[in-house]
Amino acid sequence: MMQRQQQTIQRIISFEGIGLHTGRKVKVTLAPMPIDTGIQFQRVDLPDQPFIKALVIHAIAVERGTVLEKDQARVATVEHLLAAIVGLQVDNICIQLNGPEVPDIDGSALAFVDLLLEAGLLQQEASRKFFKLKEKFVYHDPYTGSHYKVYPDTDYNLHVTIAYNRWPIGHQYASLSTLAHFKKEIASARTFTYLDDIVALYRKGLLQGGDPIKAVIFSDHTDNTERLQQVTQLSGKQVENLITPAPSSLSSLRYINEPARHKLLDLIGDVALLGRPLQGKLVVHKPGHSANIRFVAALRKHVWMQEQKGAPICDLQATPLFDVKQISKMLPHRYPFQLVDKIMELGNSYVVGVKNVTMNEPFFQGHFPCTPVMPGVLQIEALAQAGGILVLHKVPDPAQYLTYFLAIDRCKFRRIVVPGDTLVLHCALLADVKFSATEKQSVGIAKVKGRIFVGEHLVCEAVLLAQIVKQHEAS
Repeated sequence: MMQRQQQTIQRIISFEGIGLHTGRKVKVTLAPMPIDTGIQFQRVDLPDQPFIKALVIHAIAVERGTVLEKDQARVATVEHLLAAIVGLQVDNICIQLNGPEVPDIDGSALAFVDLLLEAGLLQQEASRKFFKLKEKFVYHDPYTGSHYKVYPDTDYNLHVTIAYNRWPIGHQYASLSTLAHFKKEIASARTFTYLDDIVALYRKGLLQGGDPIKAVIFSDHTDNTERLQQVTQLSGKQVENLITPAPSSLSSLRYINEPARHKLLDLIGDVALLGRPLQGKLVVHKPGHSANIRFVAALRKHVWMQEQKGAPICDLQATPLFDVKQISKMLPHRYPFQLVDKIMELGNSYVVGVKNVTMNEPFFQGHFPCTPVMPGVLQIEALAQAGGILVLHKVPDPAQYLTYFLAIDRCKFRRIVVPGDTLVLHCALLADVKFSATEKQSVGIAKVKGRIFVGEHLVCEAVLLAQIVKQHEAS
């Protein structure tokens, strides 16, 4: 199963290297970040030291690598480092660079994994918010013929096929059943190319820092003397990992399907640009950076629309984050007015809770004796309690606080709630909680958008404004 809590690294760590395409020496510092900040790059060599979030909206398609750009600040060749970050399930991290490209260390993601592990992983007190799907999503790239399918799943696993018309790659398959196996099965797969392509890439201005020692280089020619001389003249180094039709040359591969594994590695790095960890089964034919970026953009839009319009995806059988006893320690409400049974997810700006409605609810005695219907005001109260947990979960002794409604706006009841319904309560902050102090008390103001679902059906929604006051200050 995937890591449920957000993670960052324990301490700052730095490294230096040469950019694969720019040829520039770059120093990189990896720094821990607070919850819900995500993965971001920072160009510390530019005026104002701009940040670039690792999001697909900042991605531009560039040959042989993924490049992020925002307001003319650019970071190139991010995919291997992003794959290592995702492979270790790190959510919040800042990558500071004094140059335009993430340096290439060993042609794979293994060195980045080792650096992150050396820095140490630190669990944070917030749940991860995943990209989840309710049904299969399919994307066919019209420019490359690449094909992507994502299926709902409880983990993140990938299956990749590649198809080359040249020896020795041909058709290959690689898979990763869980991110727990990323370091062992995928991280060390090296980048690859054909000897014929290297000279052309140099002449295009790419591979200026390329080191043929770090890559797997294929050739379907038996005599490569002239081509090897050209590469040595351009790079200043000799090719070591040349795979030729000679049977013995295949022994220098780390895996018989190393190219397919490396394409899977690149795919993990590109899918990181969703901005949140993906929970699903991803099956891809012929992945590549430009097609990956278009797929990620389409998937992000699809999931965003799903989340805006539909019920949150919630496994009601999963172990809750907080059960009813833990909720009682956070809220002052008691029978018959404690209206949240479980908290399933809790992020910095949202919460997902559950209220099971049974015939034993005391209000059904009078509302209504022959046709039991849950009062709308109690639905709003359930939302408010879930919102209270969202607002107070970081406050010491949250049970010492009381919340008072200041306003209820845009409230709509769309379906009746009856015994047997399971209410999924979703609240999201519309603004940061603001606390102000007076001579007698400290007061917080919170504004949330709340929605209640039964299954896929929206039954209630409202915007709630509340005041938060400590109990001994309330009087």
